[in-house]
Amino acid sequence: MPLASSSDAHRSIGRAVLRPRQQVEETIKAAILSGELRSGEMLPPESELARQFNVSRTTLREALRSLVSQHLITKIPGARGGNVVRAVDYRALSSVMTEAVDNLLALGGIGFEEVADVRQFLEVPSVRLAAKHRSSGELATLSDIVQRQKTASVDDPDIPELDRQFHTLIAQASGNRVLASLVSALHKATEPVHYLNLSPEVGRETVRQHAAILRAIQNQDANAGEKAIVEHLTYLSRHIQAHRAG
Repeated sequence: MPLASSSDAHRSIGRAVLRPRQQVEETIKAAILSGELRSGEMLPPESELARQFNVSRTTLREALRSLVSQHLITKIPGARGGNVVRAVDYRALSSVMTEAVDNLLALGGIGFEEVADVRQFLEVPSVRLAAKHRSSGELATLSDIVQRQKTASVDDPDIPELDRQFHTLIAQASGNRVLASLVSALHKATEPVHYLNLSPEVGRETVRQHAAILRAIQNQDANAGEKAIVEHLTYLSRHIQAHRAG
């Protein structure tokens, strides 16, 4: 029987041995994903975790920082704070996407126009699906939002939140949770009131367009809904770009 070559003799067999930090990270991550650690649950104090894993506080904190970056836990400051398990569901996707898009926009890795284009690609099917799947409760909430927008002044601090609620609720009404998460994330990056000196004229036109979108969803008219959302996003994109250029 021939002897194994030197390269065969040194090849890795099985899983590579993890470093202490990785072992801590993978163990806590597995407990979160399996449901052993539930959303909102506080992890034991760092001193206790370091003792359980038999690692230094420095090693433990490196593992916890990695879990924070993966949006699996969040660190609450203060004497009564600590490390808390985050919600691991479709809503976590929105949080991760929002942070990633914001960072890329800030660093110039992607352009605003690219994000606006993708938002339109997503919100068209969002409105079409909402026209088909919306519930009476969702219609009532959307109607309340539009009525509130009609009576709000352009300097009302609730305007950004009302706009966010309108678009994200339509996405939720689509029945597709992944789509809802992506729309929510991209909406924040392209929120028009972050870039515009909102004038009464723009405010009135935006509300008129929201009312047209709502009317199409109420009537379960997907084609009218698509036309209305494209008109709305094109209008906002044009004004946002003009403001940024000026």
